[in-house]
Amino acid sequence: MKQVKYKVFAYITHNHRLLVFRHIHCPEAGIQVPAGTIEPDEHPDKAVLREAFEETGLTDLTLACLLGEQERDMSDFGLNEIHYRRFYHLLCTGNPPETWQHEEGYSEIRPIFEFFWASLPHECCLIHLKLRQQSRPAL
Repeated sequence: MKQVKYKVFAYITHNHRLLVFRHIHCPEAGIQVPAGTIEPDEHPDKAVLREAFEETGLTDLTLACLLGEQERDMSDFGLNEIHYRRFYHLLCTGNPPETWQHEEGYSEIRPIFEFFWASLPHECCLIHLKLRQQSRPAL
């Protein structure tokens, strides 16, 4: 029987930019967004904010919306696991640096991440705004 893990992913935006990072000591991991495992009895909305803070060090984050969910069999990575993933849009409301390094201090491995902002096409933000307007209740 496969082990089940519950995961959250944080797509953090600021001024039409997406926050991404690379592992300084593990370049083969590629470009990523903050993500992690939901702790037992933790609500996914709280988990994504916790993981985003732990990995980035950013404190000015707010939850915008749930983007979607996915069930992922990890056997193609040699893992006997099923991941239930939730993808969130978070807003960075402060004035973050353009680039920075952050050591995740909540892990035994203590990886160092190098963060930077990737430009987003304006259409991506407009789609999100239209979806938010459509989901608002009528007055």
